[in-house]
Amino acid sequence: MIVDAHHHFWDPARAEYPWLTADLAPIRRAFGPADLRPLLAEQGVARTVLVQTRSSLEETREFLATAAETDFVAGVVGWVDLTAPDVAATLGELRALPEGRWLVGVRHQVHDEADALWLLRDDVRRGLRAVGDAGLAYDLLVRPRELPAALELTRGLPDVRFVIDHLAKPRIALGADAEWAERLAPFSELGHVSCKLSGMVTEADRARWRPDDLAPFVRQVLGWFGADRVMFGSDWPVCLLAAPYGRVLEALRHALAGVSALEREAVLGGSAVRFYGLWLNE
Repeated sequence: MIVDAHHHFWDPARAEYPWLTADLAPIRRAFGPADLRPLLAEQGVARTVLVQTRSSLEETREFLATAAETDFVAGVVGWVDLTAPDVAATLGELRALPEGRWLVGVRHQVHDEADALWLLRDDVRRGLRAVGDAGLAYDLLVRPRELPAALELTRGLPDVRFVIDHLAKPRIALGADAEWAERLAPFSELGHVSCKLSGMVTEADRARWRPDDLAPFVRQVLGWFGADRVMFGSDWPVCLLAAPYGRVLEALRHALAGVSALEREAVLGGSAVRFYGLWLNE
């Protein structure tokens, strides 16, 4: 079973997306289940994880409703205000909704915070403990700048499941990123931290990238984390800035050509199912 552990839906006509700026004009339109369904069918992708796009409880509730109505969405990574004193109560309210069982994780756009040490704030750490206590995972949306703080954070919260989105955004377009490698490698020691092979095509040369440009980064991540802690994510529709859905998956398969069948099955689905505890039977 192939699981896309990272994609989005949005509609700029209904809500504000501060990050969806004019230079992203090709994807400044509505994307929803009807757009993604034929792409999944074409590529044999059975289930997905729908991930937040804005700092909005309203969006989280909408995504949970979407998951309940959409057969291929097996889980939702939503948003809550980690710094709020009542974050535990908010998580409880979301889980208590009729569709609350689809909530599998939480995310915040950490790389957009001015403070590179935002993750180490006392109120943020308190919020993340509440996420763990609720049985949920936390998606780390960071760049190399925030990795030192993320490392200290995750070392101090061994009971919370973390996954690093988009490999922490290495500079694939340059062919190598020594700073990224130095800062990401230590996470290999932390068994409660996983990594998503997502968002790679938009960190490469968007107009001229080839699968061989991505493969070295995939190999490094697999070497550090192991296949059981690595999962595929398309980052659709953001990926459309550089490649259609099918080409993203094709490029990952190319990068996985040298791994065993069991490792490939883990990366393409098994790791995400285990990490998020996905609903697969309904």
